[in-house]
Amino acid sequence: MAQRQDSERESRRILERVAQETDPAGASFVARKTRDMRDHVAATDADGSDPIEVWGTRIGRILGLLLALGLMVWLVLFLTRGS
Repeated sequence: MAQRQDSERESRRILERVAQETDPAGASFVARKTRDMRDHVAATDADGSDPIEVWGTRIGRILGLLLALGLMVWLVLFLTRGS
């Protein structure tokens, strides 16, 4: 009986999550993607039991983000100055 209740609870949680993600009146696309990016940079998907892996992942992702932003700024400056 308890296993069935757990299964029903899990099914309802999954259905609510799917409804929330597909509902146009829910959180906006930009808000979801901003939250996803914050979680990605904060390394919430890394193994929490290994602090070195968490910090290494955070540092690597932050450096990658800064490099990408720097390249975008350089490209805009290059294009606006005219070659």
